[in-house]
This record gives sequence, C-alpha cells and structure tokens, in this order.
Amino acid sequence: MTKTIVIFVTASSTEEARKIGQTLVEEGKVACCNVVQPIESIFKWQGKLNIEREALMIMKTREDLFNAVEKRVKELHSYEVPEIIVLPITQGSKSYLDWVVKETEG
Repeated sequence: MTKTIVIFVTASSTEEARKIGQTLVEEGKVACCNVVQPIESIFKWQGKLNIEREALMIMKTREDLFNAVEKRVKELHSYEVPEIIVLPITQGSKSYLDWVVKETEG
C-alpha cells in the first residue's frame, strides 16, 4: 500500500493558507488541506521572542510527493523559513487513505 503522510504548515494569515492549500489541491499534490485558525505561535526568530497569530494547514498526501509539496509551499509562502513538518499516517480508514492516494495520482 502507498504510504500516506500529514504535512503541517503554518501561514501568516487565513488568506495565505487558503491560497497555498487551494493551489496544492488543484495541482494534485495534496488530497485535502484543512485550514485551522486562528492559532497562536510562540517562537524565537533571529534572537527575538515572537507571539503571532497564524493559520495552520493540515494536508494529507502521499509520502513520495513530499519534495514536490515542500518546493511548492516555499514558492508560494511569504516566510523566509516556513514550517513544513511531516508526520506519517500509521493507521487510518482504508477508504479514506485510498481516496488520498486516488486524488494525488496525476
């Protein structure tokens, strides 16, 4: 069975998250992108503590598409270093995971 993954990406706004998510779904790189907002992120950037409102994208796709997704996110994203984190899907509904694979087969 094809390995599926979840990719987390934060964005500066809901609009940016929607644009990135819609593009990746339209291009068949991800099957689904959930946009969760607002989230509050606390992090250090260039030595300074930041507390920012962001939107979180939760995307489902095939493991072999990660490099293409990462490249496209970096092209579309406003951040110098966007968060792009992958988690493997170790179990899930077979029918849902089959759908993820089907929607990302070009």
